[in-house]
Amino acid sequence: MRLPAFDYLRPESLDAALEALDRHREDAAILAGGTDLLVRMKQRLKKPSTLVSLQGVQGMNHVRVEGDFVKVGAMTPLASLLDSETIRELFPSLHRAVRLIGATAIQHFRGTIGGNLCLETRCLYYNQSAFWRSGRTRCHKDSGETCYAEENSDRCRSANQSDGGCALMALGALIEIVSKDGTRVLPIEEFYTGKGEKPFALEPKELVREIHIATPGEGEGSSFHKLTYRSAIDFALVSAAARVTIRKDHISAVRIAVGGAGAAPLLLREAGDMLLGKNVSDTEAIEKASEAVSRHASAFMVDNLGSSLEYRKKMAGVLAKRAVLEALDASAKKNQ
Repeated sequence: MRLPAFDYLRPESLDAALEALDRHREDAAILAGGTDLLVRMKQRLKKPSTLVSLQGVQGMNHVRVEGDFVKVGAMTPLASLLDSETIRELFPSLHRAVRLIGATAIQHFRGTIGGNLCLETRCLYYNQSAFWRSGRTRCHKDSGETCYAEENSDRCRSANQSDGGCALMALGALIEIVSKDGTRVLPIEEFYTGKGEKPFALEPKELVREIHIATPGEGEGSSFHKLTYRSAIDFALVSAAARVTIRKDHISAVRIAVGGAGAAPLLLREAGDMLLGKNVSDTEAIEKASEAVSRHASAFMVDNLGSSLEYRKKMAGVLAKRAVLEALDASAKKNQ
């Protein structure tokens, strides 16, 4: 499959990039690493007339500590995150998630954290060739009124499979968005809309510049787990991440996220709340919370990722339990 014709812009500054996006709006697409975008263009799932490359833009490739936050530039290569002692030590869940994205070649030569964060939702029935789709009526994500993943659905039921997005959801990251008109910062749960047709709270003239992650305090730990068929170059059938805080052998704060279920990484607040105040050795409470994860994630899952739906529903809770236990273990070690 060949790429369609397009104009290529390579601005040398952020202001120039934002000017280009403001000028071309819906006709433009942002090119970071291109690992997802170029494939989608070949499949004619994305048809921009102009690509605005960020490769020449300075100031978007960094990992630095500023006050109570670690700030990560959206154009930071995945390989740089893997090599970062700051990420490895402070956010092991994010480090593991990045390690499981794609394969070594993608991590070292193409992939960026911003690109993975903005990975488009996927579906077995949508992510096909133009020829395959030509024999079918258009689905919701393709400006139609049909959902092949769930009969009679009034909306797109494609799934978010960003490993970085799931890990960052559990970490409570903030997303800095810029345009020619200014800057705004959104909690990650507001950045993801939960709508498969338009999964990100981004206007055509905007781009993600930076990710802000609060530095962990005493007794905090995090973990990430991912289920795939293969050990590399595979999207998650389901994933789970957790960030927990321990105070005097009791859980004082927790965030649990599941990926590969809905159109956004799911923040399971109710399941997390079930663990608040519980002793770290309360296995019954952890088991009940993991069951709640499976139950709540089930409401968003549909048969669109090439695996048994029932299996994925069950494994959402299993992975969440593993993530919570591992995060608790990491928290306990920090308290020693």
